[in-house]
Amino acid sequence: MSKSIHQYIDRATGAVTDELLVADTIISKLYSPRLENAPLLAKLASSGQMSKVLGYLNYDNALSSRMSGMQKFLRTCGIDPRELVDDPATLDTPRKVFERRIKYWQCRPLPRLRRSVVCPADSRMMVGSLSNTSGLYIKGKFFEFPELLGKGSRWTRKFAEGDFAVFRLTPEKYHYTHVPAAGRVADFYTVGGRYHSCNPQAAVQLVTPYSKNRRVVTIIDTDCEGGDHAGYVATIEVVALMIGQIAQCYSATRYESPRTIERGMFLERGAPKALFRPGSSTVVLLFQPGRVRFASDLMRNQQREGVLSRYSTGFGQPVVETDVKVRSLLASALEGMPWLT
Repeated sequence: MSKSIHQYIDRATGAVTDELLVADTIISKLYSPRLENAPLLAKLASSGQMSKVLGYLNYDNALSSRMSGMQKFLRTCGIDPRELVDDPATLDTPRKVFERRIKYWQCRPLPRLRRSVVCPADSRMMVGSLSNTSGLYIKGKFFEFPELLGKGSRWTRKFAEGDFAVFRLTPEKYHYTHVPAAGRVADFYTVGGRYHSCNPQAAVQLVTPYSKNRRVVTIIDTDCEGGDHAGYVATIEVVALMIGQIAQCYSATRYESPRTIERGMFLERGAPKALFRPGSSTVVLLFQPGRVRFASDLMRNQQREGVLSRYSTGFGQPVVETDVKVRSLLASALEGMPWLT
């Protein structure tokens, strides 16, 4: 397969689409096993200091916004100005574009199903299982399970043999993450790490980048009163190259009165939770065994033939991403059948 091609499926239309991969040539070289100095280059590029410098040059430097032409940049990113909370004229740097707020209560409606889990981000995503008895078994490809939660984490046993979903945010996407399922925060902590790229080439060559990068872990107990009854759900927000910060800014009502995440807080399904600053990154969700059933269209898409996915080629099995909207249906809880409201 040509390294210039990576395809995904648009959930809304079912169309197979080519992805324009930002800085693909540079990233392919950094993570190429053929270069003797690749490990050294990758280590330098994935350092926190280098990530900040690259982020400034790409997203904060006034010259970069003048050179690109922000109106053209907005059109290239496919951003619909009708979705924006703020005046498009105020989005005069790439960083402001990436940190934009949208009228999600209008343009990203929640599914009507109760006791469901929703996608935490506008992203390209795939699902999998940590159980080798499952047809979705792709353990050890995107992350090493114990390390993902942090070495020695007390939560490892809860999610062993469970299911997961990986959401890859590309640079043009809306960069707030939202709560996947209603429940109470049982734990919240940060795990140190690097700032590797989330480009598919880096994921295939590096292997397990999401358990190598710095990340923020939120454990949600959804079996509490008012919760979605999907068991414990781990939300892991993973930094990437040029992502210097994951700002926790939970808002129960639109974007009003943002708060950092604390143990004991109740989180409403679909509410804004955090903001990646800026660029592209990844969210990983972990579920306990037998607690969720993924949406059937996502399952079909992932194993669809004839799609040129770098993951499928690199991992030797069908792994095709679906482009999804934040707050759209990801899975149904299996403790009692969901019903229409």
